[in-house]
Amino acid sequence: MRTAALVLAAGSSSRLGRPKQLIDWGGKPLLDVVLDQVRTWPVDEIWVVLGACADDILEGCDFEGTSVVINDDYQEGLASSLRVGLDGLMRSSKVEGALVVMGDQPTIDPEVVSELLRRFGRSAAKAVVPKYRYTWSNPVVVARSLWPRLMSLEGDSGAQKLLKAHPEWVEEVWLETLPPRDIDTEEDIADLSPRSPV
Repeated sequence: MRTAALVLAAGSSSRLGRPKQLIDWGGKPLLDVVLDQVRTWPVDEIWVVLGACADDILEGCDFEGTSVVINDDYQEGLASSLRVGLDGLMRSSKVEGALVVMGDQPTIDPEVVSELLRRFGRSAAKAVVPKYRYTWSNPVVVARSLWPRLMSLEGDSGAQKLLKAHPEWVEEVWLETLPPRDIDTEEDIADLSPRSPV
């Protein structure tokens, strides 16, 4: 099945106090590092949702080979970015699934992505979700048939609440590793930032 990676990177980085998309991550902006990884994954298209500080991020990062959409309502929370991104895909793409990726998770295992997409290609499930040591996390693959339901979500929650209410829609991929960490604070940067250029 044809799939698009949908990278959600519209947040205002309120806990960090500066645009996390532009923080130095081994010599590159964090969002560039995430996009470089996504470009190596077996997806057919890459879409990026920006919002806060969009002009600065457009100038400071490399979006070659991606489609960028702007979420003017980013302050409403994560659901608004999901809504804007999926709306763009519905209008302009014929892919059958969206791999929803957080723009502040630079340590996603590419083997996990490959397995999620492989399961999606052979499954009748509307969503394929990684379960890291009993905890759901990201990225998540959602079928086009589910997008209208996801676009009705509000607030700062993503797809998880809806999917947990409908387990019959979901196929889980069980993993022994810990879930990828978000970069939200200076402590996260100190703990996870690479010490040498990428």
